[in-house]
Amino acid sequence: METVLQSRSRTVVIGAGQPFCIIGERINPTGRKGFQAQLQAGDLSQVDVDVAEQPLADMLDVNVGDPLADEVGLMAQAIPLVQSLTEQPLCIDSSVIEALEAGLATYEGKALVNSVTGEDERLEAILPLVAKHGAAVIGLANDEDIPMEPERRLEIAKKIVSVAGDHGIPPEDVVIDPLAMPVGAEPRAVTLFLETVRLIRDELGVNMTCGASNTAFGLPGRPTLGAAFLAVSQSHGLTSAIMDARRAETVEAVRATDFLLGRDEWGARWIARHREKQAAAT
Repeated sequence: METVLQSRSRTVVIGAGQPFCIIGERINPTGRKGFQAQLQAGDLSQVDVDVAEQPLADMLDVNVGDPLADEVGLMAQAIPLVQSLTEQPLCIDSSVIEALEAGLATYEGKALVNSVTGEDERLEAILPLVAKHGAAVIGLANDEDIPMEPERRLEIAKKIVSVAGDHGIPPEDVVIDPLAMPVGAEPRAVTLFLETVRLIRDELGVNMTCGASNTAFGLPGRPTLGAAFLAVSQSHGLTSAIMDARRAETVEAVRATDFLLGRDEWGARWIARHREKQAAAT
């Protein structure tokens, strides 16, 4: 099953037989007081810097949410701005339905919407919007709370795929998030995540993504932990992740795993990247 996303000039395909899709997470004000202050002032100049820092990403996540900012107006400006700076397809990220609509209305191509949960109210509010704009959507495997049982997460994922189908959105355009949680707060977080990935892979067959940086939150050596987490998750069936695309260590672990799992035939991308680095060094 393949999820096809498009910008004005580039197509990205997420699928089990495809190279892992890296979705750059940097355009996001969470934990960034300077960026938050800029957004509150209606200033999007930081976006230029954030785009330039993520050339290794296949897609970019765009989040301009701040409680004291005009998120709807900012999203309507941010999407055309980012599309003027990069050919990468975009993931429009907001919990505010009006902001999602503003972003989708200005997007050129087929976007990925981040995100919808399994709550009936959210499904009925967001899925018609996704269908209207011919987008794909990330479905979080939680409803009123975050279930700690992989089987319950699978049930919610099945519900999201089913209700999406009722709105004319095919399974290939629903990318499920099995919920990556901080292993520093819950020792079972990664094993629960991997079991959820396995269940979704075997019983639904849809593509999956996650917020990969959540796993190592608050721990030392986050890039190394993130690289290990992504490699293991890829081997279990995860096909994309919203992650820190600025970290060469993490990105290279993902690309190495593509090669080792047979998703980079003859290591063509791996070798090409190595030659690019050699050329840059000399």
